[in-house]
Amino acid sequence: MTLPLKLSSLLAIGFIAAGMVSPAQAQTPTGTWVNSFTLEGEPKYGPDYPHFDYVNVDAPKGGTVRLGDMGGFDTFNPILPKGEVAGGIGLLYETLMTPSFDENNTYYVHLAEALKIAPDYGAVTFRMDADAKWHDGEPVTAEDVVWTFEKLIEVNPDRAQYYANVTSAEVTAPGEVTFTFNQTDNRELPLILGQLLVLPQHWWEGTNAEGETRSIAESTLEPPLGSGPYRLASFDAGRSITYQRVEDYWGIDHPTQIGQNNFDEYRIEYFLDLTVMFEAFKGDQFDWWSENQARRWATAYDFPAVQDGRVIRELFPQDYNGSGVLVGFIMNLRRDKFADPLVREAMNYAFDFEELSNTLFYGQYERIDSFFFGLPFKSTGLPEGEELEILESVRDQIPEKVFTTPYTNPVSGDPTKLRENLRTALNLFTEAGFTLEGTQMLDPSGQPFTFEILLNGPTIEPVAQNLVTNLAQIGITATIRTVDSPQFINRARSFDYDMIYSGWAQSFSPGNEQRFFFGSSTADQQGAQNYAGVADPAVDALIEKLIVADDRETQEAVTKALDRVLLNKHIVIPSYALRTTRSARWDRFSHPEELPEFSSGFPTLWWWDEEKAARTGGVTAR
Repeated sequence: MTLPLKLSSLLAIGFIAAGMVSPAQAQTPTGTWVNSFTLEGEPKYGPDYPHFDYVNVDAPKGGTVRLGDMGGFDTFNPILPKGEVAGGIGLLYETLMTPSFDENNTYYVHLAEALKIAPDYGAVTFRMDADAKWHDGEPVTAEDVVWTFEKLIEVNPDRAQYYANVTSAEVTAPGEVTFTFNQTDNRELPLILGQLLVLPQHWWEGTNAEGETRSIAESTLEPPLGSGPYRLASFDAGRSITYQRVEDYWGIDHPTQIGQNNFDEYRIEYFLDLTVMFEAFKGDQFDWWSENQARRWATAYDFPAVQDGRVIRELFPQDYNGSGVLVGFIMNLRRDKFADPLVREAMNYAFDFEELSNTLFYGQYERIDSFFFGLPFKSTGLPEGEELEILESVRDQIPEKVFTTPYTNPVSGDPTKLRENLRTALNLFTEAGFTLEGTQMLDPSGQPFTFEILLNGPTIEPVAQNLVTNLAQIGITATIRTVDSPQFINRARSFDYDMIYSGWAQSFSPGNEQRFFFGSSTADQQGAQNYAGVADPAVDALIEKLIVADDRETQEAVTKALDRVLLNKHIVIPSYALRTTRSARWDRFSHPEELPEFSSGFPTLWWWDEEKAARTGGVTAR
C-alpha cells in the first residue's frame, strides 16, 4: 500500500508540484532575453530546438484514453482553496513555461516566448508569445497574466503565502509582464512565476448563458474557456468528464508540444470505492490502473485479460527519479495531546513496520526515514562540514540529539522486539508526566489519552490498525475514522483531526515550498500543507537559508540540516514507500521507444495504437 494518489494530481494543475524547485547553481543568464530557465548546469535544448528528444514526432492522433479517479468533483474553477476541482482541468489551461522530462529543474517558454531576469534576481519579465490564443480566438495577454496573479492571491490564502515575496505584477511594455520581488538572490522565484497557470480575464469577467456575471471567487460547473490542447466537451457532475482535442490548438507546432497530446479524447470516470474501481478496470471500463496496494499487486492479477495478454503490467521507476517523499501518520501539534515531543516520539515505537512488511506488504516497500526520502538531501550519520556550521547557527533552539544521535526508526518484527519498543514508548510517556493506571494511560491532568486517526478511504485501514492494536497494549485508545475524499479534503484543509495519514512530496531542489509545508506563517493558515502545525523559529531560519542558497553544495547542506531538525521534532510516524509506479493497462497504446528519465509520460507522450486495440478487443477506434 502507498498513499492513494488522485488522478487529478496527474492531469490537473499542480499547485503542489509547481512549488517543487529551488536554487542550485543557476546558470540562466540575467539581464538578457532567454528561452529557458535552469537551476543547475546548462539547458539541454538551445533557442532553436525543434522538439524534445523523447517524443515521437510521428505519433498518430486519434482514439480515446479512459482514466479512473477516486472521489468526485464539484468545480471547474482551478484556483479556489475549497471544493474539489475536476480532474484533467490542466488540459485546458497552460503556464508561462513548461518542464522537459529529460532534465532536472529546467523549464522552457510556452505561453511566454522569452524571459529576462534582473541581475540581482529582484525581478523577472516575461514576453508573451503573440501566437498564444484562447479557444475563442482571443490572444493570451500580459494583462491576463497580471489579472490571474492578482486574483489568485486575492481568493486563495495559500497562494498569497506562496507568493509572499512577489510585491507586484505589472504590464511594463506591450506584451510584457514584470514580477518584482522584495528580496534578491532568490533564484527560485523566476521559475515559480514561470509555472503560473494563466486564466482568461475576459471570460471570467464576462457573463454566462443566463446573462449572469461570472466570479473567479466562486465555484462553477460552467465549462471554462482555456488555451490548452483540449477543451471540455461534456460531463456528469461528480461522475465523469470528457475532454476533446482542439484541432486548431495554437501550440500544436510549438516545440514544447510536438509529439504530445495525441488522443482525440480523454475520459475520466469517478468512483467512490477503490475495490469497485478495480473491478471496473478489470471489466474494461477504463484503460489504466496505478496500483497502490501490495496485496492486490501480488495476488489479484490472475484474471483472464492478464493471462491472455490483453492487460499488461509494467513498472515505471522514471516517475520517481526526480522526486522524494515523506508519508505517514502526522500528528496535529495544534492539539494539546500532541504538544509534548516526548509523546510524539513515543508514538513511533508502537508502529511495527516489519510485521506489516512480512504479513501485508509482500516485502515490496522500504521504511521511510527522511523528509526527503529518495533524494540526495537525506540526513545521515552525524552532521559535519557546512551542514554542522548551519546547525550551529540554531543550536540554542534545537535538541542536542540533533548533534549527537543519528535519526533511526525503531525496528520490531517479532514479539520480543515489539515488547522492548513498547517499553521504550511507556518510558517516554512516563517522562512526559503520563501514568499507566491499570489498562488506561492517563495524561498529566488525569484524563484518558485517546485520539482519532483520519483516513481518506479504506486502503490504509490495516496499516492504521497495526498502530491502534499496539498502542492499546500500553493503555492508549486510538480509533480510526475513514471518510470519503471530499470530507477528508475539507477536514485536512481546516486541520480538523488529531492524526492524519498524509505526506509531502519533495523535488530534486527544495526551496520556497518548505514555508508552505513547515513554516510558522502557515501553521494556522487553513488550506496550507503544514499538516502538523509546525511553528518553530529554528525551522523558519533554516527554510530562509535554503531559499537563498547560492550553490548546490549549500542547498544540500541546508536541506540535510532541515531534515535532521524536522525528524527530531517527531511530528510524523514515517510509513513506507515504493519508488516505482506499478501500472496495469489495457493494451491499446504505444509510447516512444525510450521514455524520458523523469517521467513515464502517460498519457501525454503515448498514443492510440489501432493494431493493438484490434487485438485487445472492444472498439477499434474511439
